[in-house]
Amino acid sequence: MRHAKAAPQRLVCSVASLENVDAQMDQDDSFDKDAAYRRFEELLGDADVSFNQGDKITGTIFRVDNKGAFVDVGGKSAAFCPTSELSLSPVSKASDVVSEGTVREFYVIRGEGYGDLTVSIRQLELEVVWERLKEMMAEETTITAPVVAVNRGGVLVDVNSIRAFCPGSQLSRRVPNFEQLIGTEMEFKIIEADPEKNRLMLSNKRAVTSDAAASYNVGDVVKGTVMSVKPYGAFIDLGGISGLLHISQISHDRVMDVEKVLAVGDEIKVMVLSQDQKRGRVGLCTKKLEPTPGDMLRDPALVYDKAEEMAELFKKRVEAAEAAALEGDDASSNEENQEA
Repeated sequence: MRHAKAAPQRLVCSVASLENVDAQMDQDDSFDKDAAYRRFEELLGDADVSFNQGDKITGTIFRVDNKGAFVDVGGKSAAFCPTSELSLSPVSKASDVVSEGTVREFYVIRGEGYGDLTVSIRQLELEVVWERLKEMMAEETTITAPVVAVNRGGVLVDVNSIRAFCPGSQLSRRVPNFEQLIGTEMEFKIIEADPEKNRLMLSNKRAVTSDAAASYNVGDVVKGTVMSVKPYGAFIDLGGISGLLHISQISHDRVMDVEKVLAVGDEIKVMVLSQDQKRGRVGLCTKKLEPTPGDMLRDPALVYDKAEEMAELFKKRVEAAEAAALEGDDASSNEENQEA
């Protein structure tokens, strides 16, 4: 934003009166009075301060009424800050948020070239909020905010007095109609923050799934329900978050058709094989839970019954492998030191 140039210092002239000066100039034949007046007008023009939309200026509030605040900004006339522009939050009375004598920064929302000079505090506060929202998006921060309205595509959310939008596809749960969510406090991730377009986009699904994914550890056994079956695997509902049981992770024996092993609505046990907290994704496995290779195809009930026991054996094998790898690294390091 462009800052307005500072008001020039005022020149004080010691003259008796404009009439006396004018009489003295008339007595001097060599003096060009018209040229002097033109030069005087030029100097007045140079001393005049011009404010344009987007400028940030400092002024002193000298009067407050029910319409807003009048501000001395060092120009030809005072600036005016309407009550609606005194704060980002709703204001009923201007005197509740500002008082006479206050010196502070203002944002010019209408320059002098378009009529009265109009300034705003609200716009300055908006800049601060947008910067913080962009930081929160970069940091993947989860925010909590209320749903205040709905439209055909989703829900409208109030985030620090900024109206945000969460598409229906980004809600973590389906509802018969969006209206029932009005007044509900929900968790969201910011997926787009564009102050230039005044666009703030949210995702409730990403917030819920990323938090849920963080609660699972590799090797955990969890219960789930088959949501859908695809040629490449099955999606399992783990309670607020879905995970993928890939076809290669169903059994040690080769699976040719997932639908012959799993059906929508089946309640199963799976082991967490991997997780991506940032994307809210969880990779699942039943192959490691088989007491003997192929049990998921022959007797899945046995696999679920022995799931916790097999998961513990899997964890111990992983720990043993990690310990052996660490010992190998230490041995190699000692040999290198001895050779050195």
